[in-house]
Amino acid sequence: MWSTFFGIRQYARQSLWIVPLLGGVAGVLIARASIAAEDNLRLPEAFSYSESTASTILSAVSGAMVGLLGFVVTIGVLVVQMATGSLSPRFMRIWYRDRLQKVVLAGFVATFTFSFTLLGSVSPNSVPHLGVSLAGSAVAIDLVLLLVYLDRFVHTLRPVSVAAIMARAGIEVVLRAQHHAHAQTPPVDAPPVGEEPVARVLARRSGSLQAVKLAGIVRIAAARDLVCVTPCAVGDFVTNGSVLVEVYGSPTGADERHLRGMFALGRERTLDQDPAFALRVMVDVAIRALSPAVNDPTSATQVVDHIEGLLLALGRAQQYGVNVLTDARGRVRLAFPRRSWCDYLDLAATEIIRYGCTSVQITRRLRAMLEDLRAAVPPEQRQAVEQQLAALHRSVTLSIADPQERAFALARDPQGLGGASVLPGASHAGGASHVG
Repeated sequence: MWSTFFGIRQYARQSLWIVPLLGGVAGVLIARASIAAEDNLRLPEAFSYSESTASTILSAVSGAMVGLLGFVVTIGVLVVQMATGSLSPRFMRIWYRDRLQKVVLAGFVATFTFSFTLLGSVSPNSVPHLGVSLAGSAVAIDLVLLLVYLDRFVHTLRPVSVAAIMARAGIEVVLRAQHHAHAQTPPVDAPPVGEEPVARVLARRSGSLQAVKLAGIVRIAAARDLVCVTPCAVGDFVTNGSVLVEVYGSPTGADERHLRGMFALGRERTLDQDPAFALRVMVDVAIRALSPAVNDPTSATQVVDHIEGLLLALGRAQQYGVNVLTDARGRVRLAFPRRSWCDYLDLAATEIIRYGCTSVQITRRLRAMLEDLRAAVPPEQRQAVEQQLAALHRSVTLSIADPQERAFALARDPQGLGGASVLPGASHAGGASHVG
């Protein structure tokens, strides 16, 4: 089933042992190939080694790789502590997928197995000159990878870097959804309203709905002349026995099993089809920075910068509300819910307004973000922005009693504090100022 393959793919992308294991196997195979090629190659005198030298080098390389593996594992433990303490535990799902981390681990394991395999071939009558030279080159490459990995580690685990990563990932999901979206034939009928479904496909276990194969559901429904309605959206937590699909028509037991296989459930949400999850992580980072224990409004302001970028991408996508998909003849085969622009905006702004209403840096930056969004999104979505502006005004009014300080907190500033002054007569549109 599609959900099974999706789960395997998710496990492989997040696993920290599969790629290193493949690297270890590759190290053994390369070592065997270098031993076999030893008799056919004539290396320069500078690359010839004695038995004792070769054994010493290969032993040192093997031990060094074990030590470096432990060092990378220690960094991983630090990442877990920092992510759960000052960022968001949900960010760990992105860290697990980091390709550079897997390449580094695979390089270390491959170098270890390569050197260890060559050790067994060292004898008074046989010295793997080529293999010893390759082991030295592999160590040099591994050290470069380690330096790149450390540089990335230092620069990634900051709130602004996490926000940038999540915003970029969320925008990629939006763009991918637009790329794969195909023009629908105008429906010739509508989903059943007020009728009882013939069958209900129930979840066999609990979990977060990570992804749905919409095209697969439409294909099954078109082949069997069914109409499917799913009440749950990607990102919802589905309990055992909950309804995944309401089916109208004449489905068979096999149809119900195939439809159930189009829904991928897991322990937690993923970014594959869920840009709201990226917003959730960024909001978590921002409100942690605003907590009294941390009290870092500047980091929260930087997170808001990237929240605005993702909201703009979502606001221009124009894929909201309950959606229907049709078959080639224009008949409705699937109706499913989708988040509205208001849902995304509520997720992005509500909690930050609630926890940041006493920080003038946050309120001023939020005011600038909301005004920029109001100018940039389509007219039908501006009412939701007006509601958030009103909520911001109410929260600041209730939190700050002094009229002058309140007026200062409600001003617009794209930097929170310290932004350029607005000249008289200037107007704002999409974040740009034009002198009148």
